[in-house]
Amino acid sequence: MSTSGTEPQPAEPQPVLPRVLGTAVTGAVLAAGSAAYLSWAEQRSDRICRTTDSLCFTGWGLTAVPLLFTASLIVLLVVYKRLGIRPRLAVIPPTLVLAPVPLAAAHATAGWWAVALMGGAWSSSFALAAWGRYRIPAVAASAALLLGSMVVFYG
Repeated sequence: MSTSGTEPQPAEPQPVLPRVLGTAVTGAVLAAGSAAYLSWAEQRSDRICRTTDSLCFTGWGLTAVPLLFTASLIVLLVVYKRLGIRPRLAVIPPTLVLAPVPLAAAHATAGWWAVALMGGAWSSSFALAAWGRYRIPAVAASAALLLGSMVVFYG
């Protein structure tokens, strides 16, 4: 029995460039938003702790990083699912775990606009690694960004 007429036809592959640009925009927005929130939380904590001579911790300072990681994880999961980037489990964790190094280096050298550019470059390079054809150049670009960040900090 032949079922060739009822078998689903493979979907036409979607172009890679719009997906990578979508991840770049998402990464830039997340990076700029994270930098702005961290700056706000630091200023608020400094204002609260100004009158204290001892060690001072505020809720804003203690919860800023976990809050940003959670929000970024949720946003990346939703956006990458909508863009059809798979496997998300292989792309999102390294994007989040390693991102503070290049983002901090960009912030230390040039400010918030460099953070946005680095966030876009960082997330798009990892997202591009989801396609086998672009995996080696994408991982090389990610490694170059990470190495450049280390040179900024320790060089």
